[in-house]
Amino acid sequence: MVFLGEKFRGICLWTALIAGTVIWQPFAHATATKAISPQSPNIVVVTTPLGNKIWAEVADTPERRARGLMFRQRLAKDHGMLFTFPEPQHWTIWMKNMKIPLDIIWLDRKKTIVHVERHVPGCQLPGTECPQYQPSKKSSFVLELSAGAAEFLKLEKGVSLKFPDLHSDHGPTP
Repeated sequence: MVFLGEKFRGICLWTALIAGTVIWQPFAHATATKAISPQSPNIVVVTTPLGNKIWAEVADTPERRARGLMFRQRLAKDHGMLFTFPEPQHWTIWMKNMKIPLDIIWLDRKKTIVHVERHVPGCQLPGTECPQYQPSKKSSFVLELSAGAAEFLKLEKGVSLKFPDLHSDHGPTP
């Protein structure tokens, strides 16, 4: 009888663990998805020509652009930051206080890639000693992704991306 009791207790424990996993996984996925959905403030979905989706935080104010992805410990492969600017220029990016390497992608007003810098290392140097990166053509947007994402997603000069129309300093247009 003791053997059956231990066996029964073991079956109950395994059942509880499996049930907990089945219940927890959808909850965890829903929580992660909810945290970064198109309805979240300052998040847009960027779509590549191959149909891949990138969940991008929008840096559309001077404060958000200045902070960027500083101090982040990691960045998921399908996440990034989309910088918007009030007018096309040769917008310069630096990696000050960055802890992770990035791919930096400049886009024109039509959302076509005009320049790509791949595997740009983070910089922890003091003051203004970090290298600066600038496109060869004027741009209206800059998309920062995890290093290697541009190659994986086939993002190169001349490729167009899709995302909602954005106005700098105001966020997505309604």
